[in-house]
Amino acid sequence: MAIIDKRLEFADGESVAASAGTALIGDQIDLSVVRDVGVGSPLYVVIQCDASIITGGAAGTIKFQLVSDDSASIATNGDATVHYDTGTFVTDGDDANELDAGDLIAVFPLPREGNAYERYLGILAVVATQTVTAGAINAFITEVPPSGWKAYPDAAN
Repeated sequence: MAIIDKRLEFADGESVAASAGTALIGDQIDLSVVRDVGVGSPLYVVIQCDASIITGGAAGTIKFQLVSDDSASIATNGDATVHYDTGTFVTDGDDANELDAGDLIAVFPLPREGNAYERYLGILAVVATQTVTAGAINAFITEVPPSGWKAYPDAAN
């Protein structure tokens, strides 16, 4: 069981229903006090499907990104610094859907290398091709990844 600090929570049952485009999901974490994110004990970002993410009609896609920006209203136009990208998932009716309630979308160590972190940390949802008509996520940072999760060398969980 993961220990969650409310100040390290991006989303708690936050809707991802949106038309095609990029949207900021939930809350942002202000890194103004602690800028060396991920240094010391490893921290993990968890993104979990709270309610099935689906599209009406034809299949669409969605992906999530951990990003930082100099403003709390993190840019959705591509200007935010991307630290992690989940890759693309298919969203469709319940039968062909890849993201059902309870599924872990991503669990990854908070990146320690790569792009420098800006002041605010957040989660973006990138919806392509079709409007997401329903769905919600939980997203947070924790010291303990969910039980049953294991890191594999090829990064395929």
